[in-house]
Order: sequence, then C-alpha cells, then structure tokens
Amino acid sequence: MTEQQYVHGYGEEDSERLVKQSEALEEILHAEEDFPAGTQILEAGCGVGAQTVILAHRFPEAEILSVDISETYLAQAEERVRACGFTNVTFRHADLATTDLPPESADHIFVCFVLEHIPEPEAALRNLYRALRPGGSVTVIEGDHGSAIFHPESPAARHVVDCLIDLQHRAGGDGNIGRRLYPLLTDAGFSEVTVTPAPVYVDAGHPALVEEFTEKIFIAMVEASREAAIRAGISDPARWDAGISALRRTKEPDGTLYYSFFKATAVK
Repeated sequence: MTEQQYVHGYGEEDSERLVKQSEALEEILHAEEDFPAGTQILEAGCGVGAQTVILAHRFPEAEILSVDISETYLAQAEERVRACGFTNVTFRHADLATTDLPPESADHIFVCFVLEHIPEPEAALRNLYRALRPGGSVTVIEGDHGSAIFHPESPAARHVVDCLIDLQHRAGGDGNIGRRLYPLLTDAGFSEVTVTPAPVYVDAGHPALVEEFTEKIFIAMVEASREAAIRAGISDPARWDAGISALRRTKEPDGTLYYSFFKATAVK
C-alpha cells in the first residue's frame, strides 16, 4: 500500500477521528487481552499511534515494535506515544506486503484497521506469519462498511457509504474485509482461527454513542472521502451533501445505526 491508496487522507481531521475511534472502542476491541511482562508485540500498521498508546498503557511491561508504511503517520505516532510518557515502544518504517520483517521475532502480532487498505492482504498476512514465533498469537481487527444499517433507511445515505466502499476497491483495498478474516488467516497458515463480530448499535437511548460513534467516527469516516468521490466522478457535491445530511438524520431521536467490526484471533 502506498500513501496515495489510503482513501481517508492524512490530514489532522482524520488523525483526530482515528484517536477518537480507538478511545471509544477500547473496551470492545481489547477485551480479554492479557500479555505477560517481556512479551514481544509487533503492531502491524500503527498509523497515527491511536492503538499504540492503548497497547503501551495496557501492557507497560511488554516490548512493542510498531511499523507503518507512512512516514507521516509514524512521526505522529512517535510524538503521541512520547507525549504520553511511554518508553516501551519503538518505531520502524515498513510495507507489510513487501518488507521482510525479522523472522520468528514476535510473540504476538496486533493488526487493527489495516488490511482493508492493502491491495494484497494475503501477502501481508504471510509476512506476518513468518514474523511470528511458533506458538505465538495474532489479533486482527477490521471493519465492514457493508454491515452498516440505519434508520431511517435512505438511498441518499446508502450512496455515500457505497462511495467509500467503491473508492477503497478502486485503490486496491476492501472496505468489507471484516467478513473475510477467517479465510484470509487460514489461507496464510494460521491455526485455531476464531472470528467474533464486535457490533456497535446506537440509538437515542445511548446519547454518548450518538455523538462519539455516529458523528465523530462513522459519519466522519464517510465524509472524509468527499473530495475523492467527486474527483472520481462517482458522486457530485449536491448528491454527496444530501447523502451526508441523510446519514445525520440517524442521529435524531427516532434514528438508529448499526455497524459491525470483526475481531479475529489465531496462533502459529
């Protein structure tokens, strides 16, 4: 994956969205994780460090190597981790699909919201398999934009979500990759693969989630692809803005939103 293949962009707003997403979903995505002191954790695709600070905080005695293809994001991640005072993380530039990571060097590999952007997730997972020690474990967490359902149902709202999926496909990625985790991991050689849906459901009875998830995570993610969708000719300003307005309609007292992440675990 090149930086140009990341359809959400590398701006400050997207960085803020990623951090808010990691904070809001921490208990959903990191439940039941437990690593002893000295565990060598490879975070594959650290981005802006949103998940890195969570890993460093939850496992202060682990040794974490965080890699990413984007020098821009690596700099932000390192700054974020250092600002939080964590000293158990090192950073390295790497393309997961082509870089030879140190073989059998990691006890655990953590991959979160990365494979959806990679044209060859199979190659990335084979590389990660080689980097894992025998008996080591892997956690892979991905979204699935096609899982989004909402009320009121609206063709205009569905249009902007579909544009995001289309843009990721054109860039070589897969916005619906969550549903593919089981075959991807088994084909890469991992065993004891278990995939669990991690759904988020939002209605007016959960006012904090209406703002934190519906607006600042889901709608912000879709909205960030506006200019790319218009440049690609798959939408136009009026149609796009109408679609985002329709998505925001789900925040009203009678509105609802459902979205599913998928969390996979496996061993070597």
